[in-house]
Amino acid sequence: MRKAIIYKFGGASVKNAQAIKNLSIILFNRLQAPMVIVVSAIGKTTNALEEIVEKRWKNEDYHEPLLTLRQTHLAICRDLFPQEDLIHGAIHNVFLNLQRELEPSIDKDNYDEMYDRLIGYGELLSSKIIQAYLCHEKLYCIWQDARELILTDQSFRAARVLWEDTNLAIQRQLLPKMKQLPIVTQGFVGASKSGKRTTLGREGSDFSAAIFASCLDAREVTIWKDVPGVLNADPKLFHDALLFDELDYKEAAEMTYYGASVIHPRTIKPLANKEIPLRVRSFVDQDLKGTLIHHIEGFHNHTPIYTVKKGQLLVTLEVTDFTFINQQQLLEVYQSLHRLGLRTNLLQTSAISISISMDDDRIKRERFLEEMSLHFKIRYNEGLQLVTVKHYREEAKAQFEAWGEIILEQWTRSTMQLVIKAK
Repeated sequence: MRKAIIYKFGGASVKNAQAIKNLSIILFNRLQAPMVIVVSAIGKTTNALEEIVEKRWKNEDYHEPLLTLRQTHLAICRDLFPQEDLIHGAIHNVFLNLQRELEPSIDKDNYDEMYDRLIGYGELLSSKIIQAYLCHEKLYCIWQDARELILTDQSFRAARVLWEDTNLAIQRQLLPKMKQLPIVTQGFVGASKSGKRTTLGREGSDFSAAIFASCLDAREVTIWKDVPGVLNADPKLFHDALLFDELDYKEAAEMTYYGASVIHPRTIKPLANKEIPLRVRSFVDQDLKGTLIHHIEGFHNHTPIYTVKKGQLLVTLEVTDFTFINQQQLLEVYQSLHRLGLRTNLLQTSAISISISMDDDRIKRERFLEEMSLHFKIRYNEGLQLVTVKHYREEAKAQFEAWGEIILEQWTRSTMQLVIKAK
C-alpha cells in the first residue's frame, strides 16, 4: 500500500454549508486511498459547547444556546442535503444524546472530566455531516470514530497520548479500512483505555493529524487554513505580514510555543521525529503552494516573528515576610500549575515576588489562586495581551507602546516578550 496522505480541515474551513461545499471541491481531484481527513468542529461550535458546559456546571439554564447550536447544524444539513436524506435524523439523534448527557447531576470537583465528555460533540457532528456530504457528491469515504484509535491517559483537557496503544489501534482498526476508501475522522478527541472521553487541548485537531501521520508513516500532512500559509505575524494585526515559503521544524515549533495560532504547539514533534513534511495551505485560494515545514539543513531565519496571545492573566505572588524567593517556593508554584494543567507563557522572579503570565481559565484560576493564597500575597490583572517577538530589532518595543501600558517585559538574546494592558 502507498504511503498515506493526511488532510486536516479546521473550523473556519467547515464553518457553514458553502464552506463544506468548498471542502468537497478541494477533495474532488485529490481524494485517494490511503487518505485520512481530519476535521474540526463547525465554526464556533466549540465555543458554544464551552458556554453550555459552563452553564451546566453552574446549574444555569443552558437550553437556549443548545437550541441555537442544534438549529445551526440542522440548517447546514438542509442546505446540503435533500429532505429525505438520513443525515437529518442522525444529527437530531446526536443532539438527543447530548441532551441526555447534560441532564444528570454532576460532580462539582470534576469539571475537566465533564468538559471532555461533552465538548467533543462538535467534532462528532461535523465529521458525520462532512462524510455524508462527500458520499452524497459521490466522493465515497468511511466515517471513523477517532476515540477508538487515539488512546490517552486521563489528563482531561490536555491528555497525553499513549503512543504504543494508539499505534496498535491504528494498525489493527484503521489500516484495513484505508485500503478500501479514504477515512473521515475527528480531530481534538481521544479516549482513555477505560473508555473515558478525553481531549488533546484546545485547537488540538492539528495534533490529531500529526498523530495519525506518525502512526501511519504518512507521506505528508496538509493543514487547510484561511491564510495563504505560515506568516511571520497575524495579518489581522500586522498589515505587512510576510509569508514563509518554507520553515525548518525547529523554527516552526518555537513559533507555536510562543503562541502562533496557525499550528497547534504539539503538532511538530511527532512529524519532525519521522521527518514527515507538513504543508499549510489556503482553502480560499487552492492554487497557492502555501508553506512547507520540513527538515532544512543549516536553516537560519532573521525575519522577525510576531505572536500575540490574548486573554492573558498576569498573577504576581509576593512573599509576606520579606524572605527571598527560593527554589522550594518556585517548586510549589510549578507543582500547582502542573497539577491544574495551567500553561505558563512567561515567568519572572524578583527578590520577593514571582510574576506569571498564563492563559486565563476561570475555573482553574480560582483553584490556583486559592492554593497560592496559603503562601503568598496575590495581585492579578486580567484581559491582557502577551506579545512575543523572535529575532527582534532594536526598535521593536516602540511599536507596541501605542497598544497600551506595558506592565511586564522580558528579553533574551533572540526573543522579546511584553505583557500589555490595552488602552
